[in-house]
Amino acid sequence: MSKYQNILKNLQLKPNKWLITGVGGFIGSNLLENLLGLDQSVIGIDNFATGHKKNLDNIQSCVKKEQWKNFTLIEGDINDLDICMQGCDGVDYVLHQAAIGSVPRSIKDPINTNSSNVSGFLKILVAARDCNVKNFVYAASSSTYGDHPDLPKKEYLIGNPLSPYAVTKYVNELYASVFASTYGMSTIGLRYFNVFGRRQDPNGAYAAVIPKWIDAFITDNPVYINGDGTTSRDFCYIENVIQANLLAALTENLSGSSEVFNIAVGERTSLTLLADLIRESLPEGSKSEIMYQDFRLGDVMHSQADISKAKEILGFNPIYDVQSGIKETVNWYLKNKNIIS
Repeated sequence: MSKYQNILKNLQLKPNKWLITGVGGFIGSNLLENLLGLDQSVIGIDNFATGHKKNLDNIQSCVKKEQWKNFTLIEGDINDLDICMQGCDGVDYVLHQAAIGSVPRSIKDPINTNSSNVSGFLKILVAARDCNVKNFVYAASSSTYGDHPDLPKKEYLIGNPLSPYAVTKYVNELYASVFASTYGMSTIGLRYFNVFGRRQDPNGAYAAVIPKWIDAFITDNPVYINGDGTTSRDFCYIENVIQANLLAALTENLSGSSEVFNIAVGERTSLTLLADLIRESLPEGSKSEIMYQDFRLGDVMHSQADISKAKEILGFNPIYDVQSGIKETVNWYLKNKNIIS
């Protein structure tokens, strides 16, 4: 049981019905595992375009049989309004995680990114409205800050978007705000900052940096850093994100309003230091060579979150810093090679 499950058990969480979109994905599957562990009833939607059924198989092996019986999978696309209505029917809380992620992917294929991230978002938002869910929590993104130079990032100061992906995530926030003011919905956006942890896919052209590097270090392959290594990010371990989602869903402070919150640790870690932390977390080290290549189009040099708003309003308290999160993540990948291969 995670530290956050203990925290939430202290809230005396009542039996509720939840919807997780993108339930087979990295964040969605981790939310599912925690909610089932809290004896909650969960419906999941996924078309498995980027998520994996093996993530769900892994969860089934991690929870009790009676807890697994509380999960219902709807295999379908959030661009299908009927699927969205089916998923939202009788649901108390929506945790919307489904999206086509990755800045480079959106630059290569902006049409499909927009279809999933904007059209799909609107359909699940409409379904949640029509089914009168209590709180609609959705995955927003730090990419919304665009070219705004200030650090740390504050929710009310954003710049111009630097990629099609960033545009879609900003449009999500606009729609959520309009639905709150027009229909009285409670919509809560969580601007994730470089989330990492167990079940994050290390494979494919658009894999996130941490699982990709862990896999390279474990197999003694080269580790490629975009730029000179001084680029920095506010890396946030998955357990912090789980906490934020559940606290946001259960809050009673935001009824009928729309808010966005930075979800991170509030610290910056350079890519060079990140590589060192991963190598040091391996029990026998690694022979991998660090290779530097061109800075990636659409990226920003530095990112760091001001998380004071989430702390004050949601009670958010990120227990894991990047170092402890990396250790947990590396240990998971070493024990679960069969899942990520």
